[in-house]
Amino acid sequence: MTELLHLTEPALWAAALHDGAYTWSTRGRTLREEGFIHLSHPHQLPAVTRMLYGSEEIELIVLVIDPARLTAPVRHEAMTEGGEEFPHLYGPLPVDAVVEVRQWAARGHASE
Repeated sequence: MTELLHLTEPALWAAALHDGAYTWSTRGRTLREEGFIHLSHPHQLPAVTRMLYGSEEIELIVLVIDPARLTAPVRHEAMTEGGEEFPHLYGPLPVDAVVEVRQWAARGHASE
């Protein structure tokens, strides 16, 4: 299984656990605003972190998602023509599709 990942803040994940689904697309934008939830493959996560958070010191977690548990489609799409494709989830992320939550270390590696 290829891991699908989503980088987020602990408080947003805690709210999702209460609500039963995660509905944040990316930093500061909801699924409703964006139309999909931004996901990553493991090799893409360091660049995504730099792009969204820069050198900002903030606690982050990585949601590890089992694609077989998703109820909405995932499409791989490039931000620019011919660019690298990223996975996008076109619907809410059910909390039971998250099989692991990892701390994201500032040095750019998820801890196990």
